Amino acid sequence: MNELLDADLSESARILVARGRLTAEGDPEHYRAALQGHQELSEFFRTELNWTLAVHEVAGLIRLHKRRIDVPADRGPRLVRDRQPLADTLVMVLICLTCEQLWRRPRMSVRELLQAIAQICAGDADSGHLPRFPVVAAKDVSKQQARRNRLSLGDALKILVAEGIVTVDADLDRTLADEDGDLVVTASRDRLAAKFSSLSPTLLQLDDLPPEQHAQALSAESLLDHTADTPADAPSLEQRRLKALRRLVDDPATDPLDDATDTTPYLHTLTGRERALNVAAALGLGVTVRRDWWEITDPSGQASSLDFPNGRRTERQAALALLAFLPTREDPTAPLGIDDITSLFADIRARQPRWAASYERLPALARAAAAELTSVRLLTADPDVPDRWQPTAGVHLWRVRVRQPTPPSPAQGNASATANVPLYPPDKTAAPAPDSPQAAHQGDVDG
Repeated sequence: MNELLDADLSESARILVARGRLTAEGDPEHYRAALQGHQELSEFFRTELNWTLAVHEVAGLIRLHKRRIDVPADRGPRLVRDRQPLADTLVMVLICLTCEQLWRRPRMSVRELLQAIAQICAGDADSGHLPRFPVVAAKDVSKQQARRNRLSLGDALKILVAEGIVTVDADLDRTLADEDGDLVVTASRDRLAAKFSSLSPTLLQLDDLPPEQHAQALSAESLLDHTADTPADAPSLEQRRLKALRRLVDDPATDPLDDATDTTPYLHTLTGRERALNVAAALGLGVTVRRDWWEITDPSGQASSLDFPNGRRTERQAALALLAFLPTREDPTAPLGIDDITSLFADIRARQPRWAASYERLPALARAAAAELTSVRLLTADPDVPDRWQPTAGVHLWRVRVRQPTPPSPAQGNASATANVPLYPPDKTAAPAPDSPQAAHQGDVDG
């Protein structure tokens, strides 16, 4: 078992875990290190996580194929222009159709690409295999719908550009917003060939499988494997090990009690604990372990796109105020309803009337704050009851401290006196911290 990786390889491995790829032009330093040490990296990912590292030196690409059965629902290609950054179904379909067209002709104008995809969709739309994709206003197509479809293709191309698969010679947003706009899309055939690692959905006969088994089939290594096990089968020790270590490396937090298959308690066996700590150390990750909770941090910020608790957005401030409140409840493990959060924020706003002024309705702010904590696994949404969340054990690992601005001088009057009231009620059972007087900036946190 590889207990440690070279420091240069650890950095490359963390980037591969977060992004899934390294390209020669996108990150030449880490790409070069990974290319030189690819045998050691491949062996590490294979033995510890059963992930495949593929090196495509001709294409200038190194890819990590994870193929997780327990696919995180909040993962996927992310958009830049949308507040909900995950790409929707149409964008994902357009990515596939774009790659199909560019495989045939690696250099196309965007107008040719739009026309080709529209024709393909028109042929299969009646059967329901593909969505309708009109890109020009017509009698039964509004200008808004046509423009929305063109911008969806722009999102698909942006994702492919970010992956280093295609290049464009002009601004996508400006070009696709105009019906007469045009630019040239150029693809790398070598990288297109390396893009898809799953077996063909047609060969896997996904239409004959229930939806809950699709991820298992797509993550299979061969046609013989995708029906070998059923969800009702008890996982083997090796399957439990792999699933636990993959979640530990790939997820921001791991709750041993949130898995109905009893997979993650493997982390709390002597063997599992030692092996998990070795894997985390090899990747240069920090680990905080409780009896009922593992929390992974990356001081370098390379292994994840999460930036919590950084940021001064209102939603992030509200999330931190809620996080400070959760451990102080009479029963910290009790479910949390939207009325509880709204009541907390109403108390805060009573103390600071200008806080979260952009939110006229506190329930909307409550849902936004809960979503922030859910994204880092400090809350889990109740699947049966809307607007109810279950705090996880991770809330006990955070300590939030609000630092207030310097109090105004008497000459300034009492107009801004409310600005120095803490965002959340103080914990009456805790002794005041020595650096808790009003200083520094509001919203700074320690966690």
